[in-house]
Amino acid sequence: MSLSLETLQRLRRQAGHAAAPEPVARIAESVLEPEPIAALRRMLGIRERARPALPVPARDRHLPGTEIAPGLLLLEDVLPSDNVPDDVDGTFARTGPLPTAGMLFFDTETTGLSGGTGTRAFMVGASDFVPGGLRVRQLLITHLSAEPAMLREFSRWLAEDTRLVSYNGRCYDAPLLATRYRLARQGTPLAGLEHLDLLFPTRRRYRGVWENCRLATIERHALGIVREDDLPGSEAPGAWLQYLRGGDAGLLRRVLLHNFQDVVTLARLLMHLSAPDTDAAEKGSMFTCASP
Repeated sequence: MSLSLETLQRLRRQAGHAAAPEPVARIAESVLEPEPIAALRRMLGIRERARPALPVPARDRHLPGTEIAPGLLLLEDVLPSDNVPDDVDGTFARTGPLPTAGMLFFDTETTGLSGGTGTRAFMVGASDFVPGGLRVRQLLITHLSAEPAMLREFSRWLAEDTRLVSYNGRCYDAPLLATRYRLARQGTPLAGLEHLDLLFPTRRRYRGVWENCRLATIERHALGIVREDDLPGSEAPGAWLQYLRGGDAGLLRRVLLHNFQDVVTLARLLMHLSAPDTDAAEKGSMFTCASP
């Protein structure tokens, strides 16, 4: 229960006490005010110091690419090469000659590794052989509503004679994309396409040779690729969510670089696996990765 100054003084007089001296009265008044600290500062003549506003650092929101639909970016580049063969030896895959025309190397960056309907792909990268070299294309969504547009654009990259090439894509990337197409009420363009998963022939050749058959391990030992400042794939979901929440784009640009290298590595790994041991190194290094 709060008491006013007048009530307090009346109670003091009834109890036989004199009225509180002026300084005490002012202190009592200040204590009874809603903001006692501010009142005490005024009584003592202390002025409130103005705090300088701290500068807000500018956020780096720049992402490369062309916006081809609201929230959907397309990046495209061609790594030059004059040595792309018409077909490669498919013995490593237990098949006959494999024509390079129609091959589409692809990889996704997703919000998690568990799969299921709660996991979505926020980036799709693909490479294919074109006259003069290896073409690399990447799709990136910068907000959730752009996912259907990304799926439609990726489906335009596929034809009836497309042969998908991936690394563990049969078990992860392709089923995940098929789920996203169903949820978007779009027919999946992946159904019925041939799919060469390089993980399995790589395991047959290198199991027990190195510590594991992860793509990064194969890159380092078989292809001589050493990534500099690479962002681990496990950090890709956090980088994308950070950007969606208004954060900097620096980490997301590194995810683009990671994905770019992945689809270039797939083409180089195909050449490496299909080449005789005498020229495996030469064919495995025919494409030089450049920054997107």
